[in-house]
Amino acid sequence: MAGSAPSSAADAKVSDMSIPFGAKIPFVDHLGFTLEKFEGGESELFFAPRPEHFNSFDVTHGGAVMTFLDVIMATAARSVDPEMGVVTIEMKTSFMRPAKVPAGQALVGKGRLQHRTRSMAFTEGSVFDAQGQLCAHATGTFKYVSRRETPSPSTD
Repeated sequence: MAGSAPSSAADAKVSDMSIPFGAKIPFVDHLGFTLEKFEGGESELFFAPRPEHFNSFDVTHGGAVMTFLDVIMATAARSVDPEMGVVTIEMKTSFMRPAKVPAGQALVGKGRLQHRTRSMAFTEGSVFDAQGQLCAHATGTFKYVSRRETPSPSTD
């Protein structure tokens, strides 16, 4: 996985033909992630970072990259059972190089389900820049959970 750079990284742009996530995730909507592949234990997502996602070095903030990796891996886990939700149990991230793309282009994230039990998913995810270079890699463990039929009660 870590060496499987997408062939179209330089052309990665947010698509109008993206796949729905299957759940309303306001934070994902806010960051602008799009789901491009969601099947058979694999996922591919795009993230076009905006200036408010940058750190003081003018590259994508590590927290934004980690959030992207979390969603990349979660969608890979869910792709084998889309009716189920997942929650993150743990994740380990390594940063190789700054995650930066030219304006109008997107970082590419690729996720893979490595192993699944009845209730757990073991995954990996990678983020590539516009040149197809690996910027960050993560492994994660997720727990499958049933989706709620009704909204969560207010805590106000």
